[in-house]
Parts: sequence; C-alpha cells; structure tokens
Amino acid sequence: MKVVFACPQCEVPGQASVDQPADWQCLACGYAQHLSQADPVLPACLVCGNGELFRKKNFPHGLGIGILVLGFVGFFVFQFWYLPWLAWSILIGTWLIDSVLYLLVGDVLVCYRCNAHHTGFPISRTHQPHELSIGERYRQERLRREQLKMGQ
Repeated sequence: MKVVFACPQCEVPGQASVDQPADWQCLACGYAQHLSQADPVLPACLVCGNGELFRKKNFPHGLGIGILVLGFVGFFVFQFWYLPWLAWSILIGTWLIDSVLYLLVGDVLVCYRCNAHHTGFPISRTHQPHELSIGERYRQERLRREQLKMGQ
C-alpha cells in the first residue's frame, strides 16, 4: 500500500509506503508528517484526513488518449489511400488495445481535497467514482485558500 501526494507546505511530489506507521519528511522544505498505518478499508485520506475519496483507474489518461489518437490518424491515412479494411483494422485494433489496458489496470483512491493517490487498498462500495459537484466544491475551496494567501 502506497500513497503519492504533494507536500502540504511546498507542493513538491512525495510518496510513502503505508504498510506500517511512518514519518515522512519533504526533501525540499523539510516539512514532516506522521502517516499512520492505513486501515484496509481506508475511510479517510492518510495525508489530510478528509473522508471524501473517489476511485479512478490507475492509468495515465494521456496514454489512453494517445493510443486512440494514433488509431484515428492511422484510420484516416489508410482511408485516404483507399484501404478501408486496413483502416478499420487499425481503428478497432487500437480500441481493443486501449480497452484491454483499461481492464487490466487496477483502481486507485484519490482524495478530493489534497489529490493524494492511495494505491493497493481494496475498493469498497463507499468509494464511488468522481462526483463533479464534490470535486467543484473542493476546487472552489482551493481557489479561496490561494486568494487568501495572495491577500496576505
């Protein structure tokens, strides 16, 4: 079980294994934080303590989009050359590759507030996919904190 997060002080990326309690210290600013051993169900974020987590695929979205864009480009190139069977084979093939990769990759739990990624935890029914209204609420919260920092 691992958590990947940004330092609460300086926002430099960091990660920690949470199989047992550990003290984490930021290499950039020296900020220290104690991360307790995670409950297997993970009711709250281990970094900020927020109880609202969502699940998503632990798959780089850019890679999935890149595979599909290559398929579309290949499709149009071979359609232009009047090779429809090859064009459709490329399009369907890239879709199949992307779908298989998507199915093979596991889920990750993400905190709405601090965007910490918790990998290796079992997903329960309480961990729902991303909810836009909750995400927007936390985005507005981040914007207000940034405005307060700028005003000081």
